[in-house]
Amino acid sequence: MTKRDDSALFGNRFLTVPAPSETFPEEGMAATDAMRLVDVDLAMEGDPQRNLATFVTTWMEPEAQRLIAENLHRNFIDHAEYPISAEIEQRCVRMLADLFHAPGRTTGCRTQGSSEAIMLGALSLKWKWRERRQAAGLSTDRPNLVFGGDVHVVWEKFCRYFDVEPRIVPLAEDKYTIGPEDVEPRLDENTIGVVAVLGTTFTGHKDDVVGIDKLLRDVRKKRDLDIPIHVDGASGAFVWPFLYPNSKWDFRLEQVRSINVSGHKYGLVYPGIGWLIFREEADLAKDLVFYENYLGKTDATFTLNFSTGASMVLAQYYNFVRLGRQGYTYVMKAMQENARALADNLRDSGRFEVIGSDLEQLPRHTAGVAGRRRRRGRAGCPADTNGPPPATGSGRPRPLQSAHALRGPHGSGDRHPSGHRRRFPAQVDEVREAGSPRSRLPPAPRRGGTAAGPGGRSGATISWRHRAGARRGRRAPPRSARSVHGAKEPGCAC
Repeated sequence: MTKRDDSALFGNRFLTVPAPSETFPEEGMAATDAMRLVDVDLAMEGDPQRNLATFVTTWMEPEAQRLIAENLHRNFIDHAEYPISAEIEQRCVRMLADLFHAPGRTTGCRTQGSSEAIMLGALSLKWKWRERRQAAGLSTDRPNLVFGGDVHVVWEKFCRYFDVEPRIVPLAEDKYTIGPEDVEPRLDENTIGVVAVLGTTFTGHKDDVVGIDKLLRDVRKKRDLDIPIHVDGASGAFVWPFLYPNSKWDFRLEQVRSINVSGHKYGLVYPGIGWLIFREEADLAKDLVFYENYLGKTDATFTLNFSTGASMVLAQYYNFVRLGRQGYTYVMKAMQENARALADNLRDSGRFEVIGSDLEQLPRHTAGVAGRRRRRGRAGCPADTNGPPPATGSGRPRPLQSAHALRGPHGSGDRHPSGHRRRFPAQVDEVREAGSPRSRLPPAPRRGGTAAGPGGRSGATISWRHRAGARRGRRAPPRSARSVHGAKEPGCAC
C-alpha cells in the first residue's frame, strides 16, 4: 500500500502538512479532506449557540433550517426564473407595512441587513431633499443629517460615503436618547432628515419620536420646511409592535417616512436579512430605482447589492406565517420576563442600580454599579482600565477588552439557545479614528475612592434573554464581569 493510500485510509495529509493559506493550491483534494480541513479550522472558533453576546439569531426550527438549506442555490435577484421568491419578498414588505401602520399602498425591499437598509433609506432622504431644493431653484451642495450619539456606526458611514454633514446630538449625564429640544437647534433648510432610534445600543430605549414628529410638523407649518423622520428600528421594530402596540413611533406619526428593521435580530432569522419600508410609494426617490433586463425580463432594482440568495427571505416569511402576532408577542414577552427577573435579582443584590426599567425598551435592562454611577464609567459608558478615554475629540470611551457571560440550563430535546441581538456598551461598535465628528457620552469627573470592580471598571450593562422557567439558582457572575448576557430559547413558539 502506498503512502497516498495510507493517508486515504487512516487520515489525511493535513495532520502533518500545513493547510493552504498563502498561495492558490496547485492541486485539489478529496471532498472529505476539504470538509475536514474547514471543519477542523472552525473547531477553534466560538460556538454560535454559546455566544450570548451575539447580535443575531443563532437557532431556528428544523423546518426553517430545511427550507433554508434547500434554497441556498436560489438567486433572489433573478425574478424571471424565481418569481415566487420575489412575490414572497413583497408579501413580507406588505406584512411589515401593515405592522408599522402604513396608511395605504407602499413600497419597500429586502436588504442584507439594517446597514444596507439604512444606506438606501438615507439616500432616498438625500435625493428627495435635492428634488425639493432643485424645484425651488436653491443650492444642493450642503446637505446635513441630524441624529443622536445613540445610533449605529452605519449612520456616520453614510454621511462620510455620500458627502452629508452629520449633526450629532451628544449624549450626556443621565440622558441616553434624544428629543425635540435636541433636534430643533440643528435644523435648517439643508437638513435632509432626522434619525430616531427605536431600541438604542446603550440602554434599549427609544428616542422621543412623538416629540420630534410634533416639532417637525410645526417646522413645516411655520418655516415651510418638510423634514422627514427615518426610524432606525434595527432591533426595536420587531419588539414595539408586540410589547407596546399602543405606542406611536411608526407611520401613525405624519413625518415618519421610512423605517428599517433587521430580520436577523428580533425578527428571529439567521444572519443576512433586513428590511426597508416606506410610508408611501412617493417617499422613495424614483432616481434611485434602476431597471435592467439582462436576466430574462425587465425588473426594477433598488439595492446596493445584486445577486443574493433567496433563503433568508423565505425564512423570514416562514417566521411570519409560523408565529403571527400571537407567536411574536409570546416570544417578546418571554424575553422581557427573563430580563426583568435578572434585573430584579441584580437590584436586590444591592450592588447594581437598574436604569430606566420603568420605560419602554427592548427586552433587556441596563444597570450601573450601585453608588458609583457618577464615576467615569457608567452604564452605557464603560470605563477603561488603560486610563481616560482617548483624546480624539470624539468624547467616546474605549470599548472594554472582554465581556463575561452568565447562563443557565437551556432545557432538553432539540431546543437550542438563540442570541437575539442587542449590542451593549461593553462592546462598543468600533474605536474611531482621531478627528471623528462623533460625540457620545462625555467622561464624568473622577471622584474620591477606589475604582469599582477589578481594573477600575465601574460601568456594567446587564441583559438576560433566556427561556422561560429557567431563572433561579444561577451562579453569580464573577466580580470582573462587566456584561452579563443571556440567550432566549425560542421553544415551540418560534
